[in-house]
Amino acid sequence: MAITNFIPTVWSESLLQALNQKYVGVANCNREFEGDIREKGSKVRICGVGNVTIGTYAKNTDISNPETLSDNYKELEIDQARYFNFQIDDVDRAQSLPRLMEGALSNAANALAGAADQYVYSVCAQAGQSIANASVTADNIIGTLIDARTTLLKQNVTDPSDIVIEVSPDIAGLILKAKMELATDNAATLEHGCIGNIGGCRIYVSSGITSSLSGSVRTHDCIARTRRAVAYAEQLSEIEAYRPERRFADAVKGLHLYGAKIVYPAEIVVLSLGVSTT
Repeated sequence: MAITNFIPTVWSESLLQALNQKYVGVANCNREFEGDIREKGSKVRICGVGNVTIGTYAKNTDISNPETLSDNYKELEIDQARYFNFQIDDVDRAQSLPRLMEGALSNAANALAGAADQYVYSVCAQAGQSIANASVTADNIIGTLIDARTTLLKQNVTDPSDIVIEVSPDIAGLILKAKMELATDNAATLEHGCIGNIGGCRIYVSSGITSSLSGSVRTHDCIARTRRAVAYAEQLSEIEAYRPERRFADAVKGLHLYGAKIVYPAEIVVLSLGVSTT
C-alpha cells in the first residue's frame, strides 16, 4: 500500500471493524452510549429513569395519579488512551506480499482489542459481589458457575440468556472437561470467544481475564454479568500515514480512546477461582 493511497476515514473504519471482530469483554458491554469523544478526559452521559411503582387494581375504583419519574444520569469518562506507531521499510515492502501493511494493521487491532478487554475486566473487578472457590476442579466448576447464575437471577435478572460468564483459558479447559457437550457441531454460529452455554448463560473464554499466583495456586478473576451491567464507549480519534524524515519507509500511527463504567453493579459477580499448578 503506497502512502499516497492511504485514506484515513477508510482505514479508521476498517480498523474499528477489525477491533469489533476481536473483542470479547468489550463485546459483552452496553455500547449504546457512544458520544462526542475528542480527547482523553472527554465524558459521555448515560441517562436513566427511576423505578416504576406497581399498584393493585380494584374494579370500579379510580387508579392513582401518574407518578413522576425522576431522571438520573452517570458520566462515563474516557480515561484510556492507547496508540500504535509502526513503520515498514521500503526494501521490506518491495520484497514482501502486497498486503504487508494490511497485516500490520490487523496485528495492531489485535493488540488494541486485547488491551481494551483487559481494561473492561479490571472495571468489572470493582463490583461488590463475589464468589470464591479456592480449589476449582472439573468436578465442581459447573456448580460454581450455577451459583453465579443464581446470584444474578436473585437480582431481578429475569432471563438467563442475558447473562454472560467470561473465563480464562485454564478455567475454560476445566469447563469443557466437565461438560463436553458445550462444544457445538455448528461452531460458525457462535460469537467470537464463545464456547457454549450453561443453564442458558453463554460462556466466553478470554486471555484478558486477570490472574495471580500465590504459592502453587493461581487464582483467576472470572466474571459473570449481564450485557447491560457495564457501559463502554470508544473512538479511534486519529489514524494517519506518514514518511519518517530519516527513513526510507512508510509509517502509520493511530490513537484509540475509550472508557467503561459499571452501570448496574448488582448485575456483576466476580468469580475468584483457584487452580492448582502442581
